[in-house]
This record gives sequence, C-alpha cells and structure tokens, in this order.
Amino acid sequence: MTSEFRSIPRPLVRTNQWVILLSVATALLTGQLWILAIPLTAGLLGLLFNFNPVMRLAKLFLKKKPSDYIPEDHSQQQFNQAIAVVCLGLGFTSFLLGWNVAGYIFTLMVGMASLIAILGFCIGCFILYQWKQYSYRRSLR
Repeated sequence: MTSEFRSIPRPLVRTNQWVILLSVATALLTGQLWILAIPLTAGLLGLLFNFNPVMRLAKLFLKKKPSDYIPEDHSQQQFNQAIAVVCLGLGFTSFLLGWNVAGYIFTLMVGMASLIAILGFCIGCFILYQWKQYSYRRSLR
C-alpha cells in the first residue's frame, strides 16, 4: 500500500490566510459585508473542486518550483479550510439575517484564526491533533 503525501507550498497557504484576514477586516471595518463572499467562495471551490482561485493566482507569482518551498499537508489544510468556510458561511448568513452579533462572532473567529496562523500557530491543526488523540484514546478502551 503506497501513500502519496500531498502538499501545498507554504507561500500559497500564507496568501490564502492573508486574503481571509484582510477580507474579514475590510468587510467589518467598511460595512461592505459582501467582501466576505471572496474568501468564502474561494474556500468552497477549494473544498468541493480542489480549485482555490486565491492559491491558483498566487501560484503564478512563485519564484521557485512549488516543491522547493516548505510543504504544508494538504489534508490538514483542507480541514482548516473547512473550518474557515463554516465560520465564514455562518457569519455571512448571520449578517444577511440581521443577526449581527453572531455575524461578528463567526467572522472575527475566522479572522483571528487566520492572524494567529500567520503568526505561526495553527488553531485548526491543534483541533485536529486533539481530535485524533481523543479518537485514539477511545479506541484503546
């Protein structure tokens, strides 16, 4: 059984994180909530069709071969993207329904998670690790 390690070059992941952070900040500061649709749409396309337009565009600006960059695990990034899409989707929907407090909570959560990831700590990675640890301990019983 061969297992292929799929990875994403770190600059592409960082670009996606910056787009999420800047979109959330811009949307909340300007009140132009449609801006949240940009990372939401890119994330959905990435999850459903394995085509994230933000990363695809950023890939054009890589100066080296993608394999020359620090790799980020594809499945981990898909998990992180799923969390971001859920939070952005709930936030955007909340704003559309007039539930502004919930909208702010969900969008600020994903914005803060992006900022923290840019600074070097991946909250989604931590959540997935804890889940795997929990599942493993449960399997021992």
